[in-house]
Amino acid sequence: MYKMRKQYLLPGILAAMLLCGCAGKDAAQPQEKEVQTEEGAASEKAEDSAAEAVVFEGQDLEGNTISQEVCAGSKLTMINVWATYCNPCLKEMPELGELVQEYDAADFQLIGIVSDVVEGQDEDALAYAVGLVEETGAAYPHLLLNESLYKGLLAEVSAVPTTFFLNEKGEVLDVVVGAMDKTHWKEKIDGLLENL
Repeated sequence: MYKMRKQYLLPGILAAMLLCGCAGKDAAQPQEKEVQTEEGAASEKAEDSAAEAVVFEGQDLEGNTISQEVCAGSKLTMINVWATYCNPCLKEMPELGELVQEYDAADFQLIGIVSDVVEGQDEDALAYAVGLVEETGAAYPHLLLNESLYKGLLAEVSAVPTTFFLNEKGEVLDVVVGAMDKTHWKEKIDGLLENL
């Protein structure tokens, strides 16, 4: 009985923590998170402060394992955290799929994290997520929620979509909470690439 509870408790807690919010263009303006400096002033963005590389490992929708090492393949990696119930997330996914096609993979890549589908749990939820990815044309890797992703990247995510930008070393350069259209994402991506 204890083993069975443990099997469902962690995934349930992880999913519940990420189900608490859905932010979008209509709900709120996208916000960039600020980082505390040593003096405690919240004035510098992530790219201006000393960053530690994130560490994670997860399975994509096809069962392939992807880790933080994927960041080494591109100058800039965009990680978009979304949920199957989140309309702003689903609305921006077709344009995110288009963005991937417009950049050289050596410069930019995109990875999605499905925050409400836990790795190895519900086959129906997995099939639903796969269907949404196909329907939206979001033809880029999507990882399923697990403990490693939660601890390595998602512990402070309070709303979806939340998007992280990482450099080749896996260091977080910027975080955006909320959905944006393709034009605004392109401006963000180009600005970050110019500084790398």
